[in-house]
Amino acid sequence: MANGFVSALREGNNALIARMAAIAAIGGLLFGYDTGVISGALLYIGQEMHAGTFEQEAIVSVLLLGAMVGAVGSGWLADRISRRWTKVLSGSVYFVGALGSALSVDAGMLIGFRFLLGLAVGAASFVSPMYISELALPRARGGLTSFNQLAITIGIAVSYLVDFAFHDVSDNWRWMLGIAAVPGAALAIGMLAVPHSPRWLVEAGRTGQAREVLSRLRKGDPHADVEAELADIRRSSAQARGSRLSDLRGRRVRPLLWIGIGLAVAQQFVGVNTVIYYAPKILSATGVSAGGAIGQTVFIGVTNVVFTVVAILLLDRVGRRGLLLTGTAGLLVGLAALAVFFAVAPLQHQAPWLALAALLLYMASYAVGLGPVFWLMISEIFPLRVRSVAMSACTVVNWAANFVVSLTFLTLVDWISRSGTFLLYAVIAAVALVLFWWRVPETKGRSLEDIERQLTGDHT
Repeated sequence: MANGFVSALREGNNALIARMAAIAAIGGLLFGYDTGVISGALLYIGQEMHAGTFEQEAIVSVLLLGAMVGAVGSGWLADRISRRWTKVLSGSVYFVGALGSALSVDAGMLIGFRFLLGLAVGAASFVSPMYISELALPRARGGLTSFNQLAITIGIAVSYLVDFAFHDVSDNWRWMLGIAAVPGAALAIGMLAVPHSPRWLVEAGRTGQAREVLSRLRKGDPHADVEAELADIRRSSAQARGSRLSDLRGRRVRPLLWIGIGLAVAQQFVGVNTVIYYAPKILSATGVSAGGAIGQTVFIGVTNVVFTVVAILLLDRVGRRGLLLTGTAGLLVGLAALAVFFAVAPLQHQAPWLALAALLLYMASYAVGLGPVFWLMISEIFPLRVRSVAMSACTVVNWAANFVVSLTFLTLVDWISRSGTFLLYAVIAAVALVLFWWRVPETKGRSLEDIERQLTGDHT
């Protein structure tokens, strides 16, 4: 039987939507590239700038502080100037931040430009899934929205390849960081060629343009009813006007917010970005050289991409919930294996390949579950009247959790050892698995307005 996502792309104008989604998803590539590239660059930045543990953690994690600020501002910007122009702005800021990072002369300057990069990454990570979900048809929305997560994983894989390619080159870390300006420029320029979101056009009172965009996107689709879809959007948009942060305390919205926040925290507290940021350091602990460790991280990056593609093909067939539970269970096993590996000294000497195998299992499981499902779910579960502010809140929490994990990993290793750190992440994964089973709903194949009615109990 043909996959729902693939068959949906064959209908109507979904190939056009896929191209638009791919351009918007460059925002995810910015995040992925910068997340991955610092892991290799850090080995050389630390030596050249004589950066200690705290400075290295700051160089990594300050981007996440910027991302929190960017995510907060992007909720307002996405409603005020549109999803499209917010992403043009974020690509432009990223371009400047990447060049500034490459030209930094000391740790303080580098930290400052990485904060600027964070502003762009935070805005792009919030707006990309929102924009894509508002273009897509329900039966293809899971796969299309996950283009953003695929772009993140491609960015990580490309950054690992760049790290490996430049590790023996003079000024290697400057080249590693400076190349990031290319996707930043691509996002800013590419978003000029795509239309505004139909939902944003309706919210802005530009209903005629919204109808034109919807007609173009749904052209040739035998199941499409542009006027009915437009009426649904207008009804939800009328309720959305004047929404405020305080609206998240509403009785109907609060349970959904807790689901979004729970997914946001779990996605980071299972330690994924310690693997991405510090993979070479983790693998170096098994006895391989710096160059060999960077080379092995390429396998992690490729695994991430491959299994994100698997998730895209399955999200609209088996659903979000099944992949979330399966993926979380798999990464729990990977974390437990890492904890055992670093706790048993003979394994480190006799079977160092086990660390790489455990990391690959962990990354594959994350890529089919928590990686794409978090971003997809927060773009689906919230009512339109609070969607921007709710997604912004969840994104801020996600970046805050990312910041905590990345800032504390090396310190935790010093305090409780590598084995203890991975065991702690495994315990968090086990708790998350139980909570997902208990609280996370299934949303595949339904319109955003239908999901809103079902989850809030509003059937009017």
